[in-house]
Amino acid sequence: VRAKGKNAHGNYWRVGIDKPIDGIQLPGLQMEAVVSLKNRSLATSGNYRRFYIKDGVKYSHTIDPSTGYPVQHNLLSATVVTDECITADAFATVFMVVGVDKSRSILKDRKDLEAYLIYTDESGKYTTYCTPGIRRYITKIMN
Repeated sequence: VRAKGKNAHGNYWRVGIDKPIDGIQLPGLQMEAVVSLKNRSLATSGNYRRFYIKDGVKYSHTIDPSTGYPVQHNLLSATVVTDECITADAFATVFMVVGVDKSRSILKDRKDLEAYLIYTDESGKYTTYCTPGIRRYITKIMN
């Protein structure tokens, strides 16, 4: 999504980040957060809509190019805010390939990117990581 200017109500554009609940196909049914964008771009990649289960194992549609197999880690959703849509989309997908730890490492070196990552902790509970700069765009966090 690329947001430019303000909407008809005179507000900056607001974009919802869905909760990464397996199998929910319609966007916006259950939101994790709402991000307000001022002349910025946002993209989200996740593994909660496109996956399959075989023998009780969930396989993501995201393929790790280094192995040729679906990724297997705890990152569920990666939202990236930056200036250009192509960059936001590319890094959201990269983060879904490399997982939480590597994503956080990349984000430390990329001051042009802001991110909101949703993943599961060791107990299976939803957890988030936000870059310091994305907090200024979040207008509402849902529970």
